[in-house]
Amino acid sequence: MSVFASLVEHLADLLQPLFGASAAAAAIVLFTALVRLLVHPLSRAAARGQKARTRLQPRIAELRRKHAKNPEKLQRAVLELHAQEKVSPLSGCLPSLCQLPAFFLLYHLFSSSTIGGRANELLSHQLLAAPLGGRWADALGVGGPVGGAGLVYVALFAFVAGVAVFSYRLTKRTMAEQPMLPAGVGRGGGASGGGGRGGGDGEQVPGLGAITKVMPFMSFFTLVTVAVVPLAAALYVVTSTTWSAVERAVLYR
Repeated sequence: MSVFASLVEHLADLLQPLFGASAAAAAIVLFTALVRLLVHPLSRAAARGQKARTRLQPRIAELRRKHAKNPEKLQRAVLELHAQEKVSPLSGCLPSLCQLPAFFLLYHLFSSSTIGGRANELLSHQLLAAPLGGRWADALGVGGPVGGAGLVYVALFAFVAGVAVFSYRLTKRTMAEQPMLPAGVGRGGGASGGGGRGGGDGEQVPGLGAITKVMPFMSFFTLVTVAVVPLAAALYVVTSTTWSAVERAVLYR
């Protein structure tokens, strides 16, 4: 952690001539983007895996109808189909899971008050009038929503809202083109004939319908995150969320 903090500090020094007192904030954004660029091959692998799984969904739905009364045979048939097409049932998930340690590390780096037993110097810097170690509540307490720090958060919230709307529309479009089908096929009641748009299939897994309804709105939760975490962590979350939205638009087009 200390090594990464030092890297961000050095990056801030390089950006000082361009961004002045806000160089540390710019360094957080740039460092986050660089890390996301490094793990981009994993995102591409996840997209390829998801597309491969989606391509098999109509054939899996047909197997469900064919083996509706024999779940054991259905499970064997689905596994054979994946093996025949050389597609792992987890091919879209594992690359995404491999990225999580890097994301948790970055969040800890930009939200912890101490790093390596010493004060986190990154949080002592500012973005315009807003301290990177402060929160939205602190800005409201000092100058209100239209104070110097408050205006920084207003701009940040407006940007996050724009990204959330973009992600919402993208998720709705993706789910319309690639309806969610349950990955598991081992449940006895899960092989009842599927309806036209996956309605019958989706009912096989308890809670899948609710997840499908909530998923497009997940991007709006970033607004809550930005409001409660230190500004440095908020900049990381906003940068990473924006990268994810653009990345999904490109990889899943």
